Amino acid sequence: MKFYKELLMDHFKNPRNRGKLENPDFAVDQYNPSCGDSISVEGIIQDGILIKLAFTGKGCVISQASASLLSEFCIGRPIDEILALGAEDITKLIGMQLGPTRIKCALLSLIALQGGIIEYKKKDNKE
Repeated sequence: MKFYKELLMDHFKNPRNRGKLENPDFAVDQYNPSCGDSISVEGIIQDGILIKLAFTGKGCVISQASASLLSEFCIGRPIDEILALGAEDITKLIGMQLGPTRIKCALLSLIALQGGIIEYKKKDNKE
């Protein structure tokens, strides 16, 4: 358990893929009103693969570290695989079980990312 807490703190203090992208294919904001955490996610998709992902946000260690971990995990993966991710996958990624309130923090970035991909797919199918 100690290793996972260290992993989360490392991603919180040294977030990977934090920032903005130039000309993203999607940009989504997600807010958790119960705790005030917020995440903005931007991505670039090429041939059905998420090739770039960046996030900004503010909030607790779990929400921000999860966004960093998720960004590392998802870059280079097919978007349909990302859309299939759920709470169990995030729990495995962060390496610890969370209660019902904290899992909402951990899922914030996944909800934003999946929402962005869904919007991208809708837009892509119309064109």
